[in-house]
Amino acid sequence: MKILVTGAAGFIGYHLIARLLADGHEVVGIDSLNDYYDVRLKLARLADLGIDPSAAADGAGCCSSSHRAFRFLRMRLEERERLEALFEAESFEMAVNLAAQAGVRYSLKNPFAYIDSNISGFVDLLECCRRHPVVHLLYASSSSVYGGNTKVPFAEEDAVNTPVSLYAATKRSDELIAEVYARTYGIPLTGLRFFTVYGPWGRPDMAPMLFTRAILAGEPIRVFNHGRMERDFTYVDDIVEGVVRLLAMPPTRSVPAEVYNIGCGHPESLMTFIHTLEEELGCRAQLDLQPMQPGDVARTWADTSKLQQRTGFRPRTPLREGINRFVAWYRSDRNPLKQ
Repeated sequence: MKILVTGAAGFIGYHLIARLLADGHEVVGIDSLNDYYDVRLKLARLADLGIDPSAAADGAGCCSSSHRAFRFLRMRLEERERLEALFEAESFEMAVNLAAQAGVRYSLKNPFAYIDSNISGFVDLLECCRRHPVVHLLYASSSSVYGGNTKVPFAEEDAVNTPVSLYAATKRSDELIAEVYARTYGIPLTGLRFFTVYGPWGRPDMAPMLFTRAILAGEPIRVFNHGRMERDFTYVDDIVEGVVRLLAMPPTRSVPAEVYNIGCGHPESLMTFIHTLEEELGCRAQLDLQPMQPGDVARTWADTSKLQQRTGFRPRTPLREGINRFVAWYRSDRNPLKQ
């Protein structure tokens, strides 16, 4: 298959492209390479896929030196004419949309970035898929859509009408917009509600990277809600496995739109995560206990039965194993942000 992956230089995008290439697919990746977090990490991910960092910054596009089936182009989804031209030239068979303005707390500071990327950019992509039909379009949603829900575990059929952050609201909007496009134009669309993804090459604004850097530097880590948090930590390889399996299974209903949770299905307390990280690092953390932050929720927990019934797969990487792999990468020369 020839597959478009947006957000190609992102955490999940990098891992997904590596898997798709290993499976023999042809991949075209696009990414804006914005500076929401340190661009060095994004360029290092691309370099690991054979894309020269200096060439990646050029809007003209470039080919991988190590994967003949991978090409990268710096582009924003909001560049409608360029995106249209790309679809016209490439005749994609499938697409995976991972491009988005990420981060719950940042949405309080820069709301327009979320509307531009997560909603306007997504509609631009849907319009291209309408005019240049694909077999299947998968797009990243988020466990954040469950918002203030108190019924656990979170299941896809639960009402999701109480988002507690603008980020969550944009992701829920994407799901509604996708359903409209599926109903109106028959585009097979699958939304992926990811749950607290972690692992090597992770984002520096998320807990594993933030905590590890601070612990090794002997600095305190901020622990919100005084540590009374639970997260369904999901190792990135499990996320990718779920995406790849669903990619080959486009919806076939009269309205071809589906959403799936992809999570471990086993929440862990934040303090368990911290203690496991301490043990793997061989260092104690200094805790700076903080109140709950706006936009956060106390617990996430994925019901993965729909994913398992559809694909036969259930995420299964134990927390300690995942943290061990993350720490090994963090301390390696592959990490461009290592202190």
